[in-house]
Amino acid sequence: MEQIPLPSPIHYELILQLLERQTLSAVNQNPDLRHQVNQLIITLRKAAVQQKRLEEICEVTSVPVDHRWSLNHHIAEKVVVPD
Repeated sequence: MEQIPLPSPIHYELILQLLERQTLSAVNQNPDLRHQVNQLIITLRKAAVQQKRLEEICEVTSVPVDHRWSLNHHIAEKVVVPD
């Protein structure tokens, strides 16, 4: 089976750190905004856990996972060069 492209786990960590360290402090005085940012943080944590579960299932079923760092990560490999 072909490798399954997934975001690198560092992407979740980077966004979570930004939201927790900078965004939350910027909206600290506004309870509505703070609530929305907290909900976003919760959603991202759930997504990271869900991806981890998917990776574990892939590992058990011998389906390779390819952690991608960007959308352009593997485009160069798919370019066909004429002889």
